[in-house]
Amino acid sequence: MTPPPGPDGPLAGLRVIELGQLIAGPFCGQLLADFGADVIKIEQPDRGDPMREWGVVHEGRSLSWNVIGRGKRCVTADLHTEAGREFVLGLAAGADAVIENFRPGTLERFGLGFDVLSALNPGLILTRVSGYGQDGPYSGRAGYGSIGEAMGGLRYLVGDPAHAPSRFGVSLGDLLAGLHATLGTMFALQERHRSGQGQVVDVSIYESVLAMTESLVSDYAVAGVTRERSGSVLPGIAPSNVYPTADGKMLLIAANQDTVFRRLAAAMGRPELAESEEYATHRARGARQAELDDLVADWTRGLAADDLLAVLNEHGVPVGSIYVAADMLADPQFAARGSIVEVPDAELGAVPMQAVAPRLSRTPGRVRWGGARHGEHDAEVREMVAENADGTIEVGTR
Repeated sequence: MTPPPGPDGPLAGLRVIELGQLIAGPFCGQLLADFGADVIKIEQPDRGDPMREWGVVHEGRSLSWNVIGRGKRCVTADLHTEAGREFVLGLAAGADAVIENFRPGTLERFGLGFDVLSALNPGLILTRVSGYGQDGPYSGRAGYGSIGEAMGGLRYLVGDPAHAPSRFGVSLGDLLAGLHATLGTMFALQERHRSGQGQVVDVSIYESVLAMTESLVSDYAVAGVTRERSGSVLPGIAPSNVYPTADGKMLLIAANQDTVFRRLAAAMGRPELAESEEYATHRARGARQAELDDLVADWTRGLAADDLLAVLNEHGVPVGSIYVAADMLADPQFAARGSIVEVPDAELGAVPMQAVAPRLSRTPGRVRWGGARHGEHDAEVREMVAENADGTIEVGTR
């Protein structure tokens, strides 16, 4: 039997039912599980979450599932049947939150809408993740993370201005929605401490992306400025770019603040640059962004990457290599902080993956186990529901 959540997580004692699949809803479940919540994931008996088959599959196991399914107890139930719905209702009676990312209206068709759930458990939080939110003219449309990235404004900004917008190498829209779903769930739980009442947390993917666009809308509405794709730089922010080195590597240097640019100029042996009218201020450097990038690049390509890192770090200039996974696994900073943890897997052995973030000093989160097998926790969870069927279960205790 899987041990119950350990006492060290700040969310220990919190029970969450996850009805979603793929990334947007389940990423919320992953984050809550990382910090100690007892997350019970419901999957169809005949097929599991599609994430079990997506991404890189090694020896029959999806490594994507191993990450996003970590720390969750996996149970099967068919929501199309009365028995499956009754089982979920039995779980919801003793839960603090339910996460779902079906198309709006689906949960209601199953007879599991908020009116039903809250009548059974008034303190329950229902976190709903969808492409467009629970209302509005687009609410019934299918919505994937990529569409949310496009409508939320980020896709237009990514890539070379000479080409069509690029995509991110990860499902950023879904991940942002999952992050906002986690925030919303915790906000609602905090409010429940005062009122004793649950509520609905309505998260749309496009609004989760929109929330990350800084002043994009205001720039246009007030100043008539439409932000455009700008490749590896932000217009007017200089120097801050990827620069070449003598050994063919690339480093990202960010020295756009006045004080930092003075330190960069000193590192280059050109302290007079920081005093000249052309480069002394943020606006002046931004107006001459291309020529300043060329000037910095002429200097960086004369030094090997390690030597460049050493001199810039010595002068307090923000600089970093552009990492891939192999670099992360070999980096001493990652190792010293345990940024990557090895999670045991019965079939794959130790599987490295990202550790829990953020870090709490007294009640840290932890990765308790990797993504479980389909239906692995059926017996123990059904036994738990049966034991609590007499109505003595306590809810809303956190």
